[in-house]
Amino acid sequence: MTVLTRRSDFLRANRGLRVSRPGFVLLAVPNQTESVRCGITVTKRIGNAVVRNRMKRRFRALLRELLPEAGLAGHDHVLIGREGGIDRDFAALRDELRAALARAAAGKGDPPRRRGSPRR
Repeated sequence: MTVLTRRSDFLRANRGLRVSRPGFVLLAVPNQTESVRCGITVTKRIGNAVVRNRMKRRFRALLRELLPEAGLAGHDHVLIGREGGIDRDFAALRDELRAALARAAAGKGDPPRRRGSPRR
């Protein structure tokens, strides 16, 4: 499992399949390699650095556990943290990620986001 570090990879993933869950949003997009790659994004809107780092540690543990068996081969996976993700039980996050990966494998993503006025 390779880690995404370049901004262009994250922007390309944003144009792919999107599966929303209460604790996170999963983005999946095919890559040019046959390997499974992953990335994590948690914005400042979620909380201070301590909260963001704790959420990223939880996401890394989930990805290490589930991506080898349930990840899509030849795809980039990006987890975007949501506000409810830090308070959710780890087992609930695991179940949500497993379900999100299954939906992504079936090609069933959420409808595209509406373009309109920016959220504030």
